[in-house]
Amino acid sequence: QVQLVESGGGLVQAGGSLRLSCAASGGTFSRYTMGWFRQAPGKERESVAAVSWSGGNIYALDSVKGRFTISRDNAKNMVYLQMSSLKPEDPAVYYCAAKDGYYSWNSDMYPYWGQGTQVTVSS
Repeated sequence: QVQLVESGGGLVQAGGSLRLSCAASGGTFSRYTMGWFRQAPGKERESVAAVSWSGGNIYALDSVKGRFTISRDNAKNMVYLQMSSLKPEDPAVYYCAAKDGYYSWNSDMYPYWGQGTQVTVSS
């Protein structure tokens, strides 16, 4: 069973950048598809981006394409979300999640979750 811990959230001005990190432990990290999700107050949790176990396949929400980049380092058991050109609609709690097998946009398919990290964007 894998444990996930996110870091890197904070307050940033609109147009600014943040890099979120997720450290994994307790499992075979390289077997998992990794995803970043976010949830804003009063809204459903949504998938932001995902990366396959090898890093060879990457998926991203249309509204973040060209602004957010997901990556992973299997040697360090880490997954990252580089966020740039942050917009007022991006603030949320961002979660790292892991699953076996192929990627899914459905958060119910991910059994392993971190505690989340808050991203706030000031205008």
